[in-house]
Amino acid sequence: MMFFQNQKIWLLLLMQAVLFTVKAAASPADSVKVTLTEGTNLAIALSPDKKTIAMDLQGTIFTIPVTGGAARALTDEFGDCRQPVWTPDGSQITFQAFWDGNFHIYSVGKNGGIPVQHTLGSFDDREPCWSPDGTRLLFSSDRSGNYDIWQLEPASGKLTQLTSDPGNDYFPAFSPDGSQISYVSERSAAPGIYMMDSAGREKLFLTTTGKLGAPAWHPSQPKIVFHNFIEGKTVLDMAMIGGGEWVTLSANGEDVFPFKASWISDTEYLYTSGGKINRGKLGEQQKLSIPFAAQMTLGRKPYPSKKYDFNSANSHPVKGIRGPVVSPDGNNVAFTALGDMYLLKKGSAVPTQLTNDEFIEIDAAWSADGKRLAYLSDRKGDMDLYVREMATGKETLLLDADGPLTLPAWSADGKQIAYYQKDPSVFGRSSLRVIDIVSGKSTTVFEPVFDGSQPSWSPDGKYIVISSLVPYSTRYREGVSKFLLISTTDKSYRYVTPINERTLSTRGKNGPYWSPDGSKFAFSMDGVLWTVAVGANGDLLAAPRRLTNELAENPSWTGDSKSIVYMATDVLKKVSVISGITETISVTLNYKARQPTGRYIIHAGKLFDGKTDGYQSNVDVVVEGNRIISIEPHKPGRTGKLIDASSRTVIPGLVEMHTHQSASAGEPLGRLWLSYGITTIREPGGDPYDVIERKESWISGRRLGPRDFYTGGILDGSRIYYGMNVGNVPGAQLELELEKAKRLDFDMIKTYVRMPDLMQQRITAFAHSIGVPVSSHEIYPATRYGVDAVEHMGATSRRGYSPKLTALNNSYQDVTELLIRSGMNITPTASLQGGLPMLVDKDPAFFDHKQFAAFYGPAVVEQMKAQTSLRTKGNPAFLTTFSNIQKTVKTMVERGGHVTPGTDSPIIHPGISYHAELQSWVDGGISPFQTLRSATLYSAEALGVAKDLGTLERGKLADMVIVDGDPLKNIKDVLNVQTVIRNGEIFGIEDILKARVEQGKTVLPGFHSSN
Repeated sequence: MMFFQNQKIWLLLLMQAVLFTVKAAASPADSVKVTLTEGTNLAIALSPDKKTIAMDLQGTIFTIPVTGGAARALTDEFGDCRQPVWTPDGSQITFQAFWDGNFHIYSVGKNGGIPVQHTLGSFDDREPCWSPDGTRLLFSSDRSGNYDIWQLEPASGKLTQLTSDPGNDYFPAFSPDGSQISYVSERSAAPGIYMMDSAGREKLFLTTTGKLGAPAWHPSQPKIVFHNFIEGKTVLDMAMIGGGEWVTLSANGEDVFPFKASWISDTEYLYTSGGKINRGKLGEQQKLSIPFAAQMTLGRKPYPSKKYDFNSANSHPVKGIRGPVVSPDGNNVAFTALGDMYLLKKGSAVPTQLTNDEFIEIDAAWSADGKRLAYLSDRKGDMDLYVREMATGKETLLLDADGPLTLPAWSADGKQIAYYQKDPSVFGRSSLRVIDIVSGKSTTVFEPVFDGSQPSWSPDGKYIVISSLVPYSTRYREGVSKFLLISTTDKSYRYVTPINERTLSTRGKNGPYWSPDGSKFAFSMDGVLWTVAVGANGDLLAAPRRLTNELAENPSWTGDSKSIVYMATDVLKKVSVISGITETISVTLNYKARQPTGRYIIHAGKLFDGKTDGYQSNVDVVVEGNRIISIEPHKPGRTGKLIDASSRTVIPGLVEMHTHQSASAGEPLGRLWLSYGITTIREPGGDPYDVIERKESWISGRRLGPRDFYTGGILDGSRIYYGMNVGNVPGAQLELELEKAKRLDFDMIKTYVRMPDLMQQRITAFAHSIGVPVSSHEIYPATRYGVDAVEHMGATSRRGYSPKLTALNNSYQDVTELLIRSGMNITPTASLQGGLPMLVDKDPAFFDHKQFAAFYGPAVVEQMKAQTSLRTKGNPAFLTTFSNIQKTVKTMVERGGHVTPGTDSPIIHPGISYHAELQSWVDGGISPFQTLRSATLYSAEALGVAKDLGTLERGKLADMVIVDGDPLKNIKDVLNVQTVIRNGEIFGIEDILKARVEQGKTVLPGFHSSN
């Protein structure tokens, strides 16, 4: 009878969902109601009276009857409320929430109301659990430097740390009588589920090669139910305490979510899997799904998009002033702009060009005597280390490295230079090395370093200081940037910080920099400039002193230690360390967008316009300047140069929607993109001055490359990971960062995983006020207040699991419904999440094209296989369940979702990974037409430039690719690039692929296996 009753409820809920959908279709464009009937990584808890289920659907706590029904929201959308448990008396529901930018433990009444906060501070508190008598509350927390089990006695406020092993302990659970607890532990000696008695004695309950989670005690028997992710499968297991019985309760192949089961009786239990709340019975295979329906409101308020003048012939001031550094005498500032090195002399606003070539010179660093300038250049293929004698202009190659170098820094005595050598196998990882100028010998001082800042030497050369990430625990990767002091004599090291639990600004070129007299560090924190007094060994001697109230980046000391030169967003300034008085350093440097002239005709055998499933055949595309003025049936003898593509196919230029680039990739980077038919890229995060230098160089024609739509550092919360993440941005700093987005003319704003939702809502309102979109990793409540886009199907999440993707790569109705109905754009980066390695294994001819031969080589194939092996080791389901991602992407595309291709390169190799993305879509059942439409029209729409780009039509910009073959039949033919036209300029594939030959060997242009 129960089964039929639930079936009736399920049908009723489906009917309600249909009615909601019909009503929503008639709702205003800025308000859409959706009904969610499934949950991705949904956690539940059953009330003590067994009548009500609490669940955490997309970050809101709901309740439903135990038999199923309409869901009632108890919390708002902004708390990211997760993992509910009931108080023993059934009056309240306790959960973890992220309202203030850290996870803390809260409780709310079973009928709603104002939540009560139990824990607070700068740490994360997760996975609450009540003792049976309600006097003690357990939770896991990183308060001690790793995750341990903590106990709170709410009546007195007493807080006790129960575990202290260096391995992470989490997911605590009380035994039914309250005399014992169980928890998962990652301790190296024996990872598994542990038990602790009331005297604090620990013992191992069980261990396994799988990843364990969420133990829950049987109500009357000495058994524990737990989650087990083993050999690429997710299962719900139950084992006897003391050994013996170990049974699997879930069905084979079931997508079991990693949360606690709840017991209805001694034989019946609830757990979540496959998007559902399931009711099972010991000894029986059949499970009953408990239906629910939760209604959510989505917002999509239209706003005027940023206006672009792609026809501009005006002169524009250069904003991409990359890495300015003042000379010791304070009379000169060296920096990179438009691909070359410049020198700004005191008294003149017009800089002198020190280099003038097709390569890139970056990361200038002065010797202490001001006579020499070290810098990096890709003249020989990689970023190598050069030294310039300033008096004579003589340049010497000091270090010809195997793979790119970054961020050189002189020792005070001028005898050594510190620098980073990039690790060829792991993105962002480097070794800190020192080269002796006379002997040329290099030694490693410290490794590994992840996204470290530019090194800075103590005056005596005994120490090097950098900004480096310190995670809060090994369970999660986020942390804060601190000063890392490294001894150059014995290689010992230690971390110090000016303010506890506060991160420094983006790493890279934001300090700390040791003052020449050794008395201070200069650094950026909260976006503004600070100094702090230090001893000879780098010990901090006082509280930090703030020097500016405006954003300040790229600080550098004058030799007398009295002044600091820095970038104040889009202005170069100098501040007196003594008085705090600032002065502007004027820079007059301009560029113009290179605009072609003249008229030509492309005679296309087939033309795909980007929006129609089919070709226009035997047509002429007439181009004047940078615009298409007509597309007409072919007619011999038209006025203008003729490009004969009568046996070929013309398609719109492709758009790569997710890549993070760096000047360290060198000049070939732009050519690589074009060679793969990619005429536009989107960079959702990077050093803004690095990105703008690249954009301005490509726009001006100084280097060859695609269009670039960009943002600066990724706005994050109080914890960060990548060096480009802007952390700790509450209050005034957030407003400064938003103003920076406006002044540096960002094309979008990206927020990251630790950004609280209320702050993201503020960011979204500001971004829309200046006409640019916002993207993040989040889908709800982001879809409620109009966030425009989301990156990745899964990827990093502050929760430790994704609200979009399960461990078996499934996304359920809540995810697809929110994305499709909201109109939010998603860039799934399927190539990153299995698409590229799938094709490496599946298609022996995948690398058989001239672009790969020119920019990469056989070693890269082995590197890709090694990376795949590493990822598979960490997640056995990485490749075996990739088809589930393909199914979700297909569902969204076919139901009208706005999906666009991107890769997250260079985590995976640029260019080739983009075509892996396209091919993996088609391999998953998406048609070549749908795939190419997403790669062109839909991407242009997401960028807000569909009036100018994305399709081949009269009046559109002339961005197109001429290929051999039939890409609407075979997506692989998109790789057969013959000619690329970007902004009306024509580039043959052989010219794009040019390689440089030196000393009898071909030097691949910047993309060795080290990339």
